[in-house]
Amino acid sequence: MPQNPNGSNGTCSIGAGSLFNGFFSAENSRTYTKDQLIDGRGRRVFEMMGRACQAGVYPFQMPLESRSGPWVRAEGRDMLMLSSYDYLGLIGDPRIDEAAVEAVRKYGTGTGGVRMLTGTIDIHHQMEKELAAFKGMPEAITFSSGYLANLAIMAALLSPQDRVILDSLSHRSLVDACRLAGVQVQRFEHNDAASLRRELASGEKHNRTLVVSDGVFSMDGDICCLPDLVELKREFGYFLMVDESHATGVLGRGGRGTDEHFGIAATEVDIWTGSLAKGIPSNGGFACVSQELAIYLQHAAAPFIFSAALCPSAVAAVRATLQILELEPERVDRVRRNAEFLREGLREMGYDIGRSQTAIIPVVFRDEAVAAFFAAGLRARGVLVTPVIFPAVPLGAARLRLCTTASHSRADLQFALDCFQELRPTVTGALTVSAP
Repeated sequence: MPQNPNGSNGTCSIGAGSLFNGFFSAENSRTYTKDQLIDGRGRRVFEMMGRACQAGVYPFQMPLESRSGPWVRAEGRDMLMLSSYDYLGLIGDPRIDEAAVEAVRKYGTGTGGVRMLTGTIDIHHQMEKELAAFKGMPEAITFSSGYLANLAIMAALLSPQDRVILDSLSHRSLVDACRLAGVQVQRFEHNDAASLRRELASGEKHNRTLVVSDGVFSMDGDICCLPDLVELKREFGYFLMVDESHATGVLGRGGRGTDEHFGIAATEVDIWTGSLAKGIPSNGGFACVSQELAIYLQHAAAPFIFSAALCPSAVAAVRATLQILELEPERVDRVRRNAEFLREGLREMGYDIGRSQTAIIPVVFRDEAVAAFFAAGLRARGVLVTPVIFPAVPLGAARLRLCTTASHSRADLQFALDCFQELRPTVTGALTVSAP
């Protein structure tokens, strides 16, 4: 086992489901009918959670007892963290921590308002200028989360007379944004330019068309077909929006994202959105757009007008991260090399890792019980991973979602591979797995 910087190992207490205080005990029975607040749609959720809790393999909401990093403390012991979005390994970096603390000293813990009224401080504007320059776009506008950034854009710009054509694997926030805007929605087959062409030629009468894709797809770890999307944009004259939440800090030599990865000018895309809580270890979300769009969104996007402004410490953390990325682009390369090492090791053992091309590496089991038990088996051996099950992925597509970071050592990743090798005989045809 590699050296663990967090200290001692403790005993394993599997089953984060204990946080529900016996709600899922076998003695409790519930019914769900259409006249209840939780109707029949809740049955599958509660049945799945109940089985997982009773088996001691409920995998979610595990409270960490230390800061996130390559190693974390949870359940009274130390574990290798292999599902964190901290791609650049910058959570806990003293330069970022000090910038955040200094911002609190100067501005306090909050701003006392929304951005449109009394909530804007000078470093908000400075951060947005730096984000725009980082992305190679004229302007940036920031929101309380990446999820809200997507909702803000769609609701402010589109109407039911418009249509959105989504990649079929687009993030849930993009789907919800379409619902909020009330637009006509079509989907094209994942990363399939020919399918997009067919969708562009079909559908009901509409005013404007916005084509939307993730830059890096959060469940599969593959990269969008941006060159095809830009080429078809020139031909059909649609507008293009790309969510860079999992591409920022991961793709391109300097971590600038999908455009840098492909060598395409950022301005070929009308709207870039993304998260400030993944590769950038802070909070919030952003949209990088034209000056005209930025001014409009400041005065028409409800999440900007009615949500609390980003707190000073979060703003300072974003700015410090951008400075570090400028000085240390090698972090992006470490993410790539670590992902290649882990991906190749899993592939050689025969695991299904799907289409992964980035730091996100799915290990696809399809069966939800298998994914939950396998995650518990890894946890028992000191590796913390997140299983992803329905409704986050379709039924029959359950998986573990692994994420490599720049702070993982080769020894860390080899330890994880050894655990996967040890557990491999417990899986029979990806249908059953023994409890840890």
